[in-house]
Amino acid sequence: MTDRSPIKTTNLDRYGYPPLPWSRPHDLLVDGPEQPGTSFFLATVRPDGRPHVAAIGVYWHDGDLYFTCGPGTRKARNLAANAACVISIALKGIDLVLEGDATRVDDPDLVETVIVKFRDGGWPAEVKDGRIVGPYSAPTAGSPPWDMYRFRFHTGFGVATAEPYGGTRWTFN
Repeated sequence: MTDRSPIKTTNLDRYGYPPLPWSRPHDLLVDGPEQPGTSFFLATVRPDGRPHVAAIGVYWHDGDLYFTCGPGTRKARNLAANAACVISIALKGIDLVLEGDATRVDDPDLVETVIVKFRDGGWPAEVKDGRIVGPYSAPTAGSPPWDMYRFRFHTGFGVATAEPYGGTRWTFN
């Protein structure tokens, strides 16, 4: 998949501001958050319908977001039963919510390509037998080896927290 543009933009603002351009959050996602300690939050649904939210590390690649977690974690078990999920983040000047589906990446070449971004970000992880290993990970990632997940979003909501203000929904293919 390659970077994509919204097929529909809906202005959600009630105060007269124009729709926000998708380029505003897109560029921040591609470049990676510049503020240290920025957290992405993944919301999944348990099989009984109760919600679950966990902080995750995320990198952008070819229009999708990628994250890792162990197969025994609650988020991995939830995604195995229902791939629908939400990722939210407070980026510089805009709060962003993305709705989509997260699926485990089985392509070892893609895992190797994306894990380079994690290594460049400071996590000394490696790929072994199509799975990820390393000396450490976030406590919420579970025990190694970890799996790579691709999050393909179909809808985004942005609310600007800095000028120019506004609120927008973007719909993607």
